[in-house]
Amino acid sequence: MNERPEKEGIDLTVVDPAAESQDAEAPADKPVSTFRLVATLAVAGALAGLLIVLVNLHTKPIIDEYRAEQLKLAVYEVLPGVSNYRTLYRVDGNLVGEVPAGSKASDFRQAYIGYDENGEIIGAAVSRGESGFADIVLVIFGFEPDTGILLGKKVLESKETPGLGDKIFKDQDFVQQFFDRPQTPLTAIKAGSGKGLPGEIDAITGATISSKVVVSIINNGVAEWQPLLQRADLGPAEPEEAP
Repeated sequence: MNERPEKEGIDLTVVDPAAESQDAEAPADKPVSTFRLVATLAVAGALAGLLIVLVNLHTKPIIDEYRAEQLKLAVYEVLPGVSNYRTLYRVDGNLVGEVPAGSKASDFRQAYIGYDENGEIIGAAVSRGESGFADIVLVIFGFEPDTGILLGKKVLESKETPGLGDKIFKDQDFVQQFFDRPQTPLTAIKAGSGKGLPGEIDAITGATISSKVVVSIINNGVAEWQPLLQRADLGPAEPEEAP
């Protein structure tokens, strides 16, 4: 009887993955250098600052030119009928046609004297800002230096509440009152409650504070500038050209 050859034994090794992972060494945490973090933040901050400076240098002349053009248009708007105007600068309590040598015009407050085609004075325009409900409200307005009669006004800057406070420049009925030649000082009254007195301005319903701020700006501005204008030489000299 033939014997069958015995099968060779096969050794099998069973590996437990969980045990193997436990035996393996965990990767060592690499220490983070505080100096590197600070240096990285410093470089990023410097680059961001440099970018802001470069953008500002590029855009500031454009913004300044735009504001100057908008101001010029506003002067003609608040002095209806003006053909041209000249700028006077407030220096040491007086109005002069030129700033001191070595000074910048922007360092001094300014008044704009408007003339008709015959060179006759129509009025003066000045700007003034005061705190409103939300932030500073900046207004330019025109008036007759001799009589104090208001000729017009325009809001240059305002962050008053949209839909309410912004009506000081969006509500045409409110705005028109300042072009109807009211006598200063003005008085803000509840809409429809006027008695026909000079200087009455119907306040905007729901935006009484903003309305009163505009009236206050004009009253304080006229009181401040009228004495200066009355003793200044307002004769035309190198007037600004109309835009």
